[in-house]
Amino acid sequence: MSSKSDSLKVKLTENFSEFSQLSDYSFMNSLKADPQSTKDGNDHNPRSVYSGHYVPVVPTAIPEPEYISHSKKLFKELRLSSDLTKDQNFCRFFSGDISVANYPMSPVGWATGYALSIYGTEYTQQCPFGTGNGYGDGRAISVFEGLFNGKRMEMQLKGGGPTPYCRGADGRAVLRSSVREFLAQELMDALGIPTSRSLTLYVSRSEIVRRPWYSKGSKFFEPDIMVDNQAAITTRVAPSFLRVGQIELFARRVRNNAHDEALNELKMIVQHLIDRNYKNEIEFEISLESKVIKLASLYRSRLISLVANWMRVGYCQGNFNSDNCAAGGYTLDYGPFGFCELFDPRFQPWTGGGEHFSFFNQPSAAEINFKTFCSSLSPLLSERKQNLEKLEQIENDFSKLINKELKKMWANKIGLEHYHEGLINELFNLMVISKADYTILFRKLSDIPNKSDYLKDSFYLPINDEINRRWEVWLKNWQAILKNESNFTAKSSLMKSLNPVYTWREWMVVAAYEEAEKGNYNKIRELQAVFSNPYKEQPPEVDQKYNRIKPRKFFNYGGVSHYSCSS
Repeated sequence: MSSKSDSLKVKLTENFSEFSQLSDYSFMNSLKADPQSTKDGNDHNPRSVYSGHYVPVVPTAIPEPEYISHSKKLFKELRLSSDLTKDQNFCRFFSGDISVANYPMSPVGWATGYALSIYGTEYTQQCPFGTGNGYGDGRAISVFEGLFNGKRMEMQLKGGGPTPYCRGADGRAVLRSSVREFLAQELMDALGIPTSRSLTLYVSRSEIVRRPWYSKGSKFFEPDIMVDNQAAITTRVAPSFLRVGQIELFARRVRNNAHDEALNELKMIVQHLIDRNYKNEIEFEISLESKVIKLASLYRSRLISLVANWMRVGYCQGNFNSDNCAAGGYTLDYGPFGFCELFDPRFQPWTGGGEHFSFFNQPSAAEINFKTFCSSLSPLLSERKQNLEKLEQIENDFSKLINKELKKMWANKIGLEHYHEGLINELFNLMVISKADYTILFRKLSDIPNKSDYLKDSFYLPINDEINRRWEVWLKNWQAILKNESNFTAKSSLMKSLNPVYTWREWMVVAAYEEAEKGNYNKIRELQAVFSNPYKEQPPEVDQKYNRIKPRKFFNYGGVSHYSCSS
């Protein structure tokens, strides 16, 4: 007789044939293909794409693929057996060879176009055609969409070869950037921050691509050498990959009277966004204009929460353009990102990013992206002035609401029920002059120490007597406020649930991908394990390795303290 626990076991997808039965392609089935595209997906050369929501594209497989890792947590959530990673067809499919696709799977993937706005300024000059019709998924190709445990998910190959949007590039991703994206998505999910997810990571044993990068120990700001890299493909997963820049593209076409179907295509993509990311919150029966108003309000809440959580854990997007801003309200693109180690409000890991995308400027960048989003929705509200005014009010309230959310986040990070401006500003000042490590300091504060000596391991340099006295005064004032609030004993636990022990430290990740280049994937899997529980203190041998400040030699080190887009 089988036990009760056996009868409650969840049925897992065990092989590629079963996996294929999960397919359901709402994007391609409900939206329009570019009229000039080919049905067979043999469409790999740069060209202008004037209309339609996507271009069918067959990815270019990496030769001799080798499995590196997969996300056990995501597999479990999607009810996929880890044995799938040993299924030959599954491995071929997610290393770019979709010729193995079984009915009802699509024999082609799809790439999408989007517009580019940088800090609110529309750009077309980086488009090879000077029109903006060449921007889009240059090396990201969606290959699967299906229903998993009742949830719709889309799977996208990063590095799957050229598309019409590749602008002359090879469409490949290198092992370095693929490892970074794979691990970053694992960490962000474990930190409790909405994000695209990691499915699998494969490297080619034979394909080499050349990229500019930094020589060993380089202090140069920009890459100083060309480097041979192994090509790799990571598969990222999300409820959709719709971006603000995508909605913006169709709104621009409406504004420019680009073609007769422009307004209809904007309506279709906005409705599809609602269906994919807001289905449970926006009623199907209400008018499109009412849906648009509700969509703007819901997205505002999600975006505000997302950015506040980025700040909470020290994450900096680095390149927060409209095309890197997911319209579903989660972290999407892991290119030139980083996590703040030595505290600096102006922290910016990407050499091309500028201060406007730096750590503490992310709320402003988010607000500008939200304005772009609202502007893109406005053509759908042309019939009633009252609705345009509602949309404008939703847009105008963004600044007030994100400031409120940030104040709440900073207060909670140090265990307070209410925001105390003077106390928190003095904390920032002390962190800067003490050269404090962002993650280590807040975790140490989570123990609610009485003495500043307890904090010394979070400082990159010894502090002098004057700074030490300021810390003592700050700790005394902080504890006085904590004790005046209710439930003092629960404060430490609450803070530890918000302030992780372990974070992304680029110098550790560099060691992992450099070992991977030699065929050793142990450090990737070790980091994966540490990143899966960032709030939980690990045994001493693990803690001593991963819970420490950046060694002096890595400061101003190209590819570690700063880097160009790590493609």
